[in-house]
Amino acid sequence: MENPTGVTVIGAGAAGLAVAARLKARGVDSVVLERGPGVAASWRGRYDRLRLHTTRRLSGLPGLAIPREYGRWVRRDDLVRYLEAYAEKFGLDVRTGATVERIKPGSDARWSLRLADGSEHTTRTVVVAIGYLHTPEIPEWPGREEWTGTLIHSAQYRNAEPFRGKNVLVVGIGNSGAEIASDLAEGGAASVSLAIRTPPYIVRRAKAGWPAQLSGILMGGLPERILDPMAAVMCRLETPNLSRYGLARPTKGLKERLRTERTVPLQDVGIIRDIQTRRVRPVAAVRGFTATSVRLADGTSVEPDAVVAATGYVTGLNELFDDPSLFDADGMPLVHRGEAARPGLYFVGYDVTLGGMLRQVARESRIVADRIVRS
Repeated sequence: MENPTGVTVIGAGAAGLAVAARLKARGVDSVVLERGPGVAASWRGRYDRLRLHTTRRLSGLPGLAIPREYGRWVRRDDLVRYLEAYAEKFGLDVRTGATVERIKPGSDARWSLRLADGSEHTTRTVVVAIGYLHTPEIPEWPGREEWTGTLIHSAQYRNAEPFRGKNVLVVGIGNSGAEIASDLAEGGAASVSLAIRTPPYIVRRAKAGWPAQLSGILMGGLPERILDPMAAVMCRLETPNLSRYGLARPTKGLKERLRTERTVPLQDVGIIRDIQTRRVRPVAAVRGFTATSVRLADGTSVEPDAVVAATGYVTGLNELFDDPSLFDADGMPLVHRGEAARPGLYFVGYDVTLGGMLRQVARESRIVADRIVRS
C-alpha cells in the first residue's frame, strides 16, 4: 500500500470529503486542501433559503446518513452541519486556507502543487474536487461598464432584504435564478423581472409524495430519442402552460440539453405560482446595458435598480493546469466519472446527472478510492 501521505484531495466540499472518507475506510489517509476557512465553503456562501432539491435519503455520502431531523429537503445550514460532522466522523486531515494555484507533473511519477503562500506540495496522487460551480461568471454584456445600478452575481445574493422596495431584474432561469426571483417577490421587492434566454423544463419537486429525483434516476439511462419525447409529454401534463405570461414551453429535448448544456430541469419551489400571480414577470434575454437601463433581445428594455446575474460558473481548472488537452471548451475535464485523467490524477464531481449531484459524487468517490488503492 502506498504511503498515506501520497494522496492529496483538493477541495473540502461533498466530493472531496467523500473521496477522503472512502480512502480512510480502505486504510489510506489523505490530505485535503481547502482554500476556504472550513469544510463546505461553497455551501456556506449560498443564499439563505436554499434547500436541497434532492431528498435527504438520496443525498447522504458513504458511511454516514443525513440525520432524519433535517427533514426531507435539507436546508443549507443543516447540510453544512452534516458535512462538518462527516469530516469529524472519519477524522479527515482537512487543511483550510490552503489555496492551490498550480498543479503540474513532477519527478518520479508524482505531482507538484504550488500553493498561494509560496509553498510546494508533492504527492503521488491528486484528486481534484473543487466542483464545476467554482468561479462565478457574469457575461461581458455590451455597455455593462456604463451601468450605474447594482449588479451582483447570484453567488453574492443572500436574501431579499437589501432589495426591499427596489425593482430587480434576475438574469437566468436555472434553479438558482428562479428561486432567487421568488425570494425577492416574497421579500418585498417592488417588482421582479426574470430574463430568460432558453425556456426551461419545469418539474414539480415532488408529486403525490414521489420526488422528481427518483424519476430522474429511473429515466436517466434512457436514450435521448426515447427520453426527450417522454419528458415533453410529462412537462405538458405536470406543469401549466405559462406562454401567456411570457414563458414559452421548451423546444429543446431534456436529455439533449443535459448533454449539450449540462442543464437539469428547473424544480418548482414557487416560480410557477409567482409567474401566474405576476409577482415575477418573464422577459427576454439580456442584450446589453446603458447607464440606466437593460436592453433585451426582443428590442424592449427595463430600468431596474439592481440586476442579479444567475448566469452560472466556470470550473477554474484551466488556471490550475498547463495542459489544455485535459479539458473541453467549457473547461470541464474530458476524463472523469472515476477514471484517471492521467496517471495519479482524478477529477470528481463534474458529472451533471438527473439523479442529483450528491448522489453522483457518492458513487464516484467509491470508484476513485478503489482505483487509488489498487494502483
